Amino acid sequence: MNDLYLIFKNLTRKKLRFFLTCFAIFIAFLLFGAVMALKGALDSGIEMSADNRLVTVHKTNFTQPLPYAYVNKVKNIEGVKDVTHANWFGGYQGDPTRNQIITFAVDPESYLDVYSELSTEPQHKQNWLKNRAGALVGERLAQANNWKVGDQIPISSNIFSHKDGGQTWEFIIEGIFSAEDKQTDTNYMIFHYKYFMETQSWGGDYVGWLVLTTTDAGFNEAVAKRIDEGFTNSQAETDTSTEKAFNKAFIEQMGNIGLIIFSVIFMAFFTILVLVGNTMVLAIRERTGEIAVLKTLGFPSLRIFKMVIMESLFLSFAGGLLGIAAAYLAVAGLSEMLARFLPNLILGAEIIIQALIYMTLLGLVTGIIPAINALRLNIITGFSRG
Repeated sequence: MNDLYLIFKNLTRKKLRFFLTCFAIFIAFLLFGAVMALKGALDSGIEMSADNRLVTVHKTNFTQPLPYAYVNKVKNIEGVKDVTHANWFGGYQGDPTRNQIITFAVDPESYLDVYSELSTEPQHKQNWLKNRAGALVGERLAQANNWKVGDQIPISSNIFSHKDGGQTWEFIIEGIFSAEDKQTDTNYMIFHYKYFMETQSWGGDYVGWLVLTTTDAGFNEAVAKRIDEGFTNSQAETDTSTEKAFNKAFIEQMGNIGLIIFSVIFMAFFTILVLVGNTMVLAIRERTGEIAVLKTLGFPSLRIFKMVIMESLFLSFAGGLLGIAAAYLAVAGLSEMLARFLPNLILGAEIIIQALIYMTLLGLVTGIIPAINALRLNIITGFSRG
């Protein structure tokens, strides 16, 4: 008799129980896939950070500006390769609470040198460098707003006002930049720092923060120390850290996302573990007499042990694969809807591999005790219980 046939018949003998157990596992892995994709999107800024990239901000708070003179001073520090700077613009279109546009005023050439993972067509880059009123727009931002090269777009600021009146700047999209890695954030736009300084109605010659690359990642700590010591007791002391550390600290302002996600997943899987484990124990206990019959017919105990383990694994994978497939479809749909807020929402191969590992562990953990009980079952005891 085929073992797979026996496993299938044992699983489906009580169809409602089989369906409800699979559904519980389905929900657990649907939740797992969706939440892990969310975590991946939030962590993408950390994971995509270059190892040799540092960020220098005001020591009091990163919202406080730094004098522009710091740019040249940092360039001359030993171990520094390239330096750029950026200012937060506070951009939006229409409703400032619903349609925010992440916008930075940057030094064009040095910004693209420091963020070498960004690319655009050479002609578009040259056009942008020549046009001070031009903007370079990220691929995801352009897709979300149906923008294309040559469009003239009005961007308002919730912080600054234009010297000609109002709070709106007119930009021409000279190019669209992208990145090879899909999880690299391209949901923002950049424009000329000099144009920003020339057109704003107030504020001095300052920068929001500095971003620099070191000649080698091994020099990061020494370079950061030299920068901060160089501005000790100045009007604007600095705090320099790796880009990964800076992005992580920024995300953690919203709370410990990792702990929250771990707690949600742990509670879901613990509940499913208890549920499936209890189901398997009851199922094997109900079949005590049948197991005794199989042993009487010559089925080796090890074969019965393997059948029980396979039954548990099949149950785990039946619900788990459907759950992770549903999560993939859900994330794919939501990624389009939430492109403006979570541009890197992707359920990648790494999450799917983790899910397969957890399905295997779930099947083994919930099946091991019933399988051992079946392995040790004495034929006479089995018939007396059955």
